[in-house]
Amino acid sequence: MIESLILKPARWEDRVLLYSLRISAFTNRKEHKMHPMKLFDLNGRVVIVTGGNGGIGRSLALGCATAGASVAIVGRNEEKNQQVLAELKETGSPAMAARVDLSQRDQHGPAMQDIERQMGPVDVLINNAGIVSLSGGILQESAEDWDNVIETQLNAVFLFSKLAARSMAERKTGKIINIGSMYSYFGSAVAPSYSAAKGAIVQLTKSMAIELAPYNVQVNAVAPGWFVTDMTAPVRSPELKEMNDEILARTPAGRWGQTDELIGTAIFLASQASDFVTGATIPVDGGYSIR
Repeated sequence: MIESLILKPARWEDRVLLYSLRISAFTNRKEHKMHPMKLFDLNGRVVIVTGGNGGIGRSLALGCATAGASVAIVGRNEEKNQQVLAELKETGSPAMAARVDLSQRDQHGPAMQDIERQMGPVDVLINNAGIVSLSGGILQESAEDWDNVIETQLNAVFLFSKLAARSMAERKTGKIINIGSMYSYFGSAVAPSYSAAKGAIVQLTKSMAIELAPYNVQVNAVAPGWFVTDMTAPVRSPELKEMNDEILARTPAGRWGQTDELIGTAIFLASQASDFVTGATIPVDGGYSIR
């Protein structure tokens, strides 16, 4: 039943009923929702962060845990998984790590089932996992590299969101946060597959937002600028000094971002503070995209 509701537009009667339920829920919780100290509280929420064992994902996972959420990180490197899991447990919030290679589709369903069995239904999905191929352009990039990037950066977002959305739609509550990039807006001559995937993330976010809004599920994206991570390390190397200088000159803040500076936006989108925000892509880029 729930699959048919997701794949087909809801009947008018269903929409009216859902609207009435949301208004009733809002009225009953009005004082709680409007209290500033409660708006960003993630206590009682279960959050999944794909690629949560390093870089941006690690910061988002720790940020959500500190805000009170139970956090499950998904990653293929077990050593890194365990390192971040230890950090998560230090926050005092429930946490787990699932070893998953998101490029292997047969691992998605069992991972989601395991997480929900151990932690409960998923309230927030943060699609963060990704890889990049700095191939130098389409003349150099192999079909295999293209497929690998698209599978992780785009297909896995669609497939993992589909799994989470079924449960969210059934419970009529949920948040999906997709991590985009500056290349969601701009082209890249050196990483065409990455740029194509990140551009598609914005449109997928809008499409899911429209489809899932009747079920009180909000879908948004964050577009980070240039942040200090292992993935961006080559750009800060002497070999790509010209590119690094161009990034710094274009960024009004005049520096690279630190991954913890993305936590506030993610918590906003994961919390009830953003209940009337959906389909948006929020740049967190030190002003890079305004030039």
